[in-house]
Amino acid sequence: MTVLAAGLELGRDAAREAARSELRRQEYADARPSLLLRGLGRVVREIGALIDRAAGAAPGGRLGLLALLVLLGLFVAVVATRVGPLARRSDGAALFQGSAVLTAAEHRALAETAARAGRFADAVRERLRAVVRDLESRGALDVRPGRTAGEVARDGGAAVPEVADELRRAAVLFDEVWYGGRPADAASYAVLVGLDEHVASSPLVLA
Repeated sequence: MTVLAAGLELGRDAAREAARSELRRQEYADARPSLLLRGLGRVVREIGALIDRAAGAAPGGRLGLLALLVLLGLFVAVVATRVGPLARRSDGAALFQGSAVLTAAEHRALAETAARAGRFADAVRERLRAVVRDLESRGALDVRPGRTAGEVARDGGAAVPEVADELRRAAVLFDEVWYGGRPADAASYAVLVGLDEHVASSPLVLA
């Protein structure tokens, strides 16, 4: 039995119901942490417990665990820069590879064949190669097999300012498709077609 302040007795069930009614009041609900905060708190506690267990198992305790995490981070960074998209982009791979030298028209034909087959990444590359061969044949670029797409944009844009912006966009697109993992599609190829047609039809006033 629960005794009230006024001296009246309250049964156990009635007391339990009174307590529940009291706790249902809005001020108690407002004072409780939100569900999100409670969930975050639980996650933080679980992570803390996991770290404590890992620190107990690692040589040197927490300092040893920290050193292992740093080494792991360095290892991941090295792998990413050597074998991932970052590595391929930073290598500055040459636009032309192999010993065969094709004309601009031949590269265009390869590009169209690839586009019809749905191989738009290949089509993008061959169409950019066609642009470079056209610029080389007209004296805007010197013949340099090891030139990258970025160098094409830099050197070609400096030689022919009229197409500098288009060359820069094409080079970025090429790098994103071939070294950044961006899927190529018909719209990607259309960018290169537009550049190629502009270069082919332009008198190319050299700077």
